[in-house]
Amino acid sequence: LVREVPAAVAAAIASPVWSVRDGTPADGAMLAALHRRSSLVWAEHRADLLAHPEVFAQATEALAEGRARVAVGRDGVVLGFSSVLAVAAGACELDALFVEPDTMAQRVGRVLLLDVVHRARAAGAIRITVVAGPAAGFYERYGFRDVGAAETQFGRARQLELRL
Repeated sequence: LVREVPAAVAAAIASPVWSVRDGTPADGAMLAALHRRSSLVWAEHRADLLAHPEVFAQATEALAEGRARVAVGRDGVVLGFSSVLAVAAGACELDALFVEPDTMAQRVGRVLLLDVVHRARAAGAIRITVVAGPAAGFYERYGFRDVGAAETQFGRARQLELRL
């Protein structure tokens, strides 16, 4: 009898991610640089981001507040990170999810998102929200739905939600 491998297991097997762990202060500079590289792949926002390098402090802030989770490859190299903010009424906000550009489309983002979903459910959340610009399609592939617009430092962006 052949058993089907659950999708989450198949994704983890197919991914270069070996583990997801809590971020540490030692990850600070590395995550800030990864955040910068990952953000700058989007040509439509590149000029704004380069004009406001303070936005790349998000990783450092998440680490300082104990909110950063780090995806690590089999070779020990950091491949991406996520950060979640707790909010009221059973919801949490995915504040950051950034992946090393060379590993985009290799399921690193998916593994990080699965980690976010698992941890949110365990904490009692019933929904996850995210404000997304050009990466909105990534979230929609995993069940997030458009719930409106949000103002950001660089203009309007889409607000998406995943019901858990």
